[in-house]
Amino acid sequence: MKSINLLKPLFVTLFLILGFTTLKAQTGNIQGTISDENGIYVPGASVFISSISKGAITDFDGRFTIVSVPESTYTLEISYLGYATIEQEVTVSSGETFVVDITLNPESVALEGVEVSAYGISGTAKALNTQKTNLNITNVVSTDQIGKFPDANIGDAVKRIPGITMQVDQGEARNIIVRGLSPQLNSVTLNGSRIPSAEGDNRNIQMDLIPSDMIQTIEVNKAVTPDMDADALGGSVNLVTRTAPQGFRLSATAGSGINFITDRRILNGSFLVGDRTKDRKFGWMVSASVNDNDFGSDNVEAEWTDEFEFNTGAQDVDGEDIIDEVDVDPYTNVTEQRTYLVQRIRRSFAANFDYNFNADNTIYLKTMYNWRDDRENRFVLAQEILDAEDIGIDDFTITNGVPTRFPAEIARETKGGLDSDRIQNRRLEDQRMQNYTLGGNHLFGSLKMNWMAAYAKASEERLDERYAQYVAEYSVLNNNTDPEFPIMTAENASDADDLGSFEFDEITNETQYTEEEDINFFLNFELPTDFFGNGDGIVKFGARGRFKKKFRDNNFFEFDLEDQFPTLADVPAKSYTDPDYLAGSQYEAGLYPDEVWLGGLDLNDNAGDSVPDEFLRDNFNVEENVWAAYAMTNQKLSDKLSLLAGLRIENTNITATGNQIEDEENVVGEITEESSYTNILPGVHLKYDFSSNTILRFAWTNTLARPNYVDLTPFLDVVNGDDEIFIGNPELDPTTSMNFDLMAEHYFKSVGIISGGLFYKDITDFVYTFISETPDNSFGPDTEGFDLFQPLNGDSATIFGAEFAFQRQLDFLPGFAKNFSIYLNYTYLTSSANGIRNEDGDERTDLDLPNTAPNMFNGSLGYADKKFSARLSANFSDSYIDEIGGNDFEDRYYDTQFFLDFNASYAINNKLRLYADLNNITNQPLRYFQGISERTQQVEFYSLRFTFGLKYDLFRK
Repeated sequence: MKSINLLKPLFVTLFLILGFTTLKAQTGNIQGTISDENGIYVPGASVFISSISKGAITDFDGRFTIVSVPESTYTLEISYLGYATIEQEVTVSSGETFVVDITLNPESVALEGVEVSAYGISGTAKALNTQKTNLNITNVVSTDQIGKFPDANIGDAVKRIPGITMQVDQGEARNIIVRGLSPQLNSVTLNGSRIPSAEGDNRNIQMDLIPSDMIQTIEVNKAVTPDMDADALGGSVNLVTRTAPQGFRLSATAGSGINFITDRRILNGSFLVGDRTKDRKFGWMVSASVNDNDFGSDNVEAEWTDEFEFNTGAQDVDGEDIIDEVDVDPYTNVTEQRTYLVQRIRRSFAANFDYNFNADNTIYLKTMYNWRDDRENRFVLAQEILDAEDIGIDDFTITNGVPTRFPAEIARETKGGLDSDRIQNRRLEDQRMQNYTLGGNHLFGSLKMNWMAAYAKASEERLDERYAQYVAEYSVLNNNTDPEFPIMTAENASDADDLGSFEFDEITNETQYTEEEDINFFLNFELPTDFFGNGDGIVKFGARGRFKKKFRDNNFFEFDLEDQFPTLADVPAKSYTDPDYLAGSQYEAGLYPDEVWLGGLDLNDNAGDSVPDEFLRDNFNVEENVWAAYAMTNQKLSDKLSLLAGLRIENTNITATGNQIEDEENVVGEITEESSYTNILPGVHLKYDFSSNTILRFAWTNTLARPNYVDLTPFLDVVNGDDEIFIGNPELDPTTSMNFDLMAEHYFKSVGIISGGLFYKDITDFVYTFISETPDNSFGPDTEGFDLFQPLNGDSATIFGAEFAFQRQLDFLPGFAKNFSIYLNYTYLTSSANGIRNEDGDERTDLDLPNTAPNMFNGSLGYADKKFSARLSANFSDSYIDEIGGNDFEDRYYDTQFFLDFNASYAINNKLRLYADLNNITNQPLRYFQGISERTQQVEFYSLRFTFGLKYDLFRK
């Protein structure tokens, strides 16, 4: 109840203010919308009344409100980057709100040579004007800008923004890293409402779930203000959906393409239709998108070790085999070759409505439903050195300190699913995200009030995911001469081809379900308050509640079908050897159990054996309730200097339930723990306008990141078979950060920007997984010496970085050269982490904070005239530590990435356009390495993707 008590003064203040504003009726208000000639709203426009030094900035819906304007006639001055200032006369009456609609027309372009397309004001202009007029440090990308790049989903679009890199899944950008901070340390919102996560073990938002053509604007807040959620250690990404236009709009896209890795087709289509009633009170917009992509990947994985043990053949006094160890250099003791066949069908639906009761009261409803089916078959050839007791003194060869021959267990595994119309003999990952937001904007005299209530849900379901595995043992040759492409092959080729020697190991059936529900609401109030007598000033305050529930419900059954299918020779098998395998033709996949046969098996759970250690650790139920309140003021200290200062308080209450498992299958029961904490988070933002187009910004902010749910869950899992113990930690503290930002920006009148800045983050209590050895048998009989995995808080970490961006059309060049444009940004990061301990308990030094890429770069060269446009785009991110191991040899790194993409379009007329995109020209793989860059831990290739189609846009204002 402490959080509710915090809100009582807020509501008392509200009623006092409401009483005050009803008495004050000597002034009126001005409210309006600004749109382009096609009826599309214009964000970031500055509206100013110079005679009384009052003004406002249009929001993402092109709306502005100026309150407490004395009764008189005024001239509004509307300034917009790249356009001449527009003047509009208005008359304000006491106690009334004057409504005005303003249109920016192409003929108001200030400079010659600036092209304005048939689609109205350019996306670059809309984005840069919004970024320029924001008080805090942001990067803004509009949907028109997204269309200039060949990015099908929001994740691929966001990676073009300075300071951002993405982790990919099957070649698509999925997890966002902002300024070196892990995906779970950043927040992602849809229209200001948190997007829930369908990921089971973290808070990551699956950015590839949302099609880019469903979003109007992407806003990355790198320095959050007190009225924003504070759980944004790296930054807060707000996705803004489209709103109803001022007039009728119809837009449609239809396209196809090919994935070169599988030579299979791509299909995509979308439409958008919206309008407003004649009385302009009711507006609506409906849109839908579908993308059907049939592709795959070629993958090689390895584990490296520097230990080699074997059985001497002798026995000790107790009759136990004597195991000896040989000093060796690092070598691969496990290798896997994987072939993935994937079909992703992404569907998205949105319906947005707004209604203007009158000039002072507007409500809106925004809805979105995203649904992705991810069907996958995976065929794995896994080879792992036998345990030491099974390796005789004559069974191995060591050459120049590296084991090059040893006995191994070889597994051939097929991953599939049930034979049904929906699952289609593949693992089906059914992912859904839905969001419903109801909100309103109101004026009570000079008091602005806005509110929002939202329900959001994300889920991921895998029904009847099946695996069939057959194993054999024979001697392999281990080739690490090229450690970037390690390979094991049978010493005798006939062993690999003898299907009769591959014996039944397991057939399993698994179901997984993860669900997260969010209920959000906020209430904000804003009053004009000029403390320093320099014009505009406001006081803003409000409250927010967020109530989250997340749970996982998995199961796992194993079926003994050895008598029916004793060897791989007894089941239908299919070869997946590919001479064009992207990791190299030396990798021969061979034969695997047929996925159609696997899908057709009648597996009844009652006939299988439940295997609790395979799923119970992952099952949990977490409730997280957050109450927040804030107060802030935005004041002009002088004609050039503006200040925003405020305080936010967030109270978090968590109840987490997990399972206790001992001896792998002995389920002791559930464990429930509760925790709570309160964070006080002040912030200051300064903005200095050297001129109308040159700005210096400074920010001091405090942010936090709550631990992952699975880390908070009080589970205990003793896995005797692997000598491992996994334990949760409900006592984890949230990670907090004190942030300093300095940014300078110069905006070109011809719509462009050059900017540079520095930032510093002082982080405490970051979370990492501590790997140690148990000193005794406190976790059960014979558990001494087990590897213990537990999330812990590190001591502190720091990040220092620099950003640079340049974006401009080269309109100063002669002739056709003025149609070229350049887009560049570069980010440098350096970090350090303290309090991380190795497996012996000693603190590690000179360790970077995970996920901090030292160098990130985006660049593109574009050309656009009235008919034809083309762009070559590059995206680079440096390698970085991704996962901390028990020592530096075991650390896992995410390797360097360099993507090169090309896209072009041609306008057949002012409504119809032909487009073509070519992605991943560099055939950039996803790659992890262990310890040093030469040692591949995983490398996965996707090849090129080519798409083409038609876009149609009709406007009628």
